[in-house]
Amino acid sequence: MEYEEEDFLAISGLQHFRFCRRQWALIHIEELWAENLLTAEGEILHRRAHDAAQREKRGGLLITRDMRVFSSRLGITGACDVVEFRRSENGIALPGREGQYRPYPVEYKRGSPRNDDVNHLQLCAQALCLEEMLCCDIEEGALYYGEIRHREKVLFTETLRREVISALEEMHRLYQKRHTPKVRPDKSCNACSLKDLCLPKLMQKREVSAYLREHLEEPS
Repeated sequence: MEYEEEDFLAISGLQHFRFCRRQWALIHIEELWAENLLTAEGEILHRRAHDAAQREKRGGLLITRDMRVFSSRLGITGACDVVEFRRSENGIALPGREGQYRPYPVEYKRGSPRNDDVNHLQLCAQALCLEEMLCCDIEEGALYYGEIRHREKVLFTETLRREVISALEEMHRLYQKRHTPKVRPDKSCNACSLKDLCLPKLMQKREVSAYLREHLEEPS
């Protein structure tokens, strides 16, 4: 099965989806958005990565910034902050370049390494797109964290690949139904830029329909 271009979902949505399914739906289905300090700092870091020269060469290393990628098989599209093409005998040929190169995606994040795999999923999805587009295998990539100014290597294991595919399948099902899941409030809600639009505390209370039925229906 291949998705039509109009049904492609944003790769960046994987991070929203794993953080909170309702947040993802509010942004990508209902098209709501609000900035806070964390999102603003992240946007600045990404602009710095994307504003530099689109291509750069350092010896046997080619660096491409803001590279647009997609996968018809997974139904996703987006942009890689950086893709490094490293000279390798087991790589692929690039138009206008001598030798062979292996692609190595790098995603920029504002904070420090997390205790979960949220960022890993997004980077792996980029790698899956590159594999489909370039007809190659990509074993690893890296996450660059602005707070510590350090890279974290990410291996694209079969387990991680399956997690990406499973999450995308659920995202497509929700998107096709235009369904926004109900909130499950927890402490992470306080860090969400959409807290004032999501209203997690209000969602914990009784549904409006139940309230109206109780107060408007005539007694039997």
